[in-house]
Amino acid sequence: MEERERANEEEGVVWNRETVPRVLEIVSTRLPQRDLISLLLVSPWIHRTLTSHPSLWLVLDFREMNNAGNRLVSTLSQLRYKHVKQISLEFAQDIEDKHFDIIKSKVIFLAIVCSFVLMPSIGEVEMHMVRIKFQSLVCAVGVMGISMLLLPDNACSDSLQNLESLNLNGCQKISDRGVEAITSICPNLKVFSIYWNVRVTDTGIEHLVKNCKHIVDLNLSGCKNISDKSLQLIADNYQHLECLNLTRCIKLTDGGLCKIFVKCSYLHSLNLYAVSSFTDEAYKKISLLTELKFLDLCGAQNLTDHGLSCIAKCNNLVSLNLTWCVRVTDEGVIPLAEGCTSLEFLSLFGIVGVTDKCLEALSKFCSSTITTLDVNGCIGIKAYEAGEILGRQMSLMHGNMR
Repeated sequence: MEERERANEEEGVVWNRETVPRVLEIVSTRLPQRDLISLLLVSPWIHRTLTSHPSLWLVLDFREMNNAGNRLVSTLSQLRYKHVKQISLEFAQDIEDKHFDIIKSKVIFLAIVCSFVLMPSIGEVEMHMVRIKFQSLVCAVGVMGISMLLLPDNACSDSLQNLESLNLNGCQKISDRGVEAITSICPNLKVFSIYWNVRVTDTGIEHLVKNCKHIVDLNLSGCKNISDKSLQLIADNYQHLECLNLTRCIKLTDGGLCKIFVKCSYLHSLNLYAVSSFTDEAYKKISLLTELKFLDLCGAQNLTDHGLSCIAKCNNLVSLNLTWCVRVTDEGVIPLAEGCTSLEFLSLFGIVGVTDKCLEALSKFCSSTITTLDVNGCIGIKAYEAGEILGRQMSLMHGNMR
């Protein structure tokens, strides 16, 4: 009996020492970080294996968490997060400008200390400059902030040098000041998202383009206080931009959008959902976006058939949302079908000016690619004929289909 128990124990040790690490090496690349953190509590063997795996410390996920600001400051002070690549604060609570000020100030503080230590000799002038910098630091973060800078495990000096993705969606208390503070220490940022923030203005975008030169994915959805000045800054500085979301940015005009079309020719995704201010004049130059695959124009009430014929020159379009583009008719959709033969998704929801004629064109030119067509509310399209005209298996959305 004892020998059997001893054999089982040895087998368990071998399993934990050899099999568990191999299994975790496979699953750790597929599981969300929060699930991996939960696994740390399962057993010492799993804890030991995961904590030694570098990928665990490349992501910080504070989505919807309370006290997120203090958590972020504390976490970034740990050496294990020295090479973090992604930070998500989406809809996190209690995250404010002051937290980004503290993180930035840690970098400045350590830079001051390092410069002081590395100086072979220091005179009165140099000491005066160090004193001025330190006093400025105290003014910026306060005494409490300085106390946090003095934490013994402070690792913030370069912990964000490798950061590539920063999600600030729904962080309503972050302003231009916070954007300046955090982006100033993230020089290699590629993805920046600040959905639904009404405090950020053109000044915040100015800080972004100054500090982060490698942005390829930018989400400004719901940032209602940015204007054409921001689009000018983006066009001038991010000519390799691939994804841009301007949903509900209501202060933008044709002039600003045209600057994006002229200079950001690598765009493959453009979201203009609920921006009704743009007219056909803006879309005259959209054909310059030769790589464009995804375009959302839901609610573009000033878009007419003329503007849609310009969009039809974007031959690589795969997904197009024309929901509630109420001035569009068959005269615009037919050339779209002829020019965009790679369309997979098309929404004509709520457009009363389209008829079965546009379906015939879509069937003729896009039948081999289109998989989803939304014609809900298109009263000019006969539901019982739509399937026959398209003549293939696809997802056809129509409120009157039986």
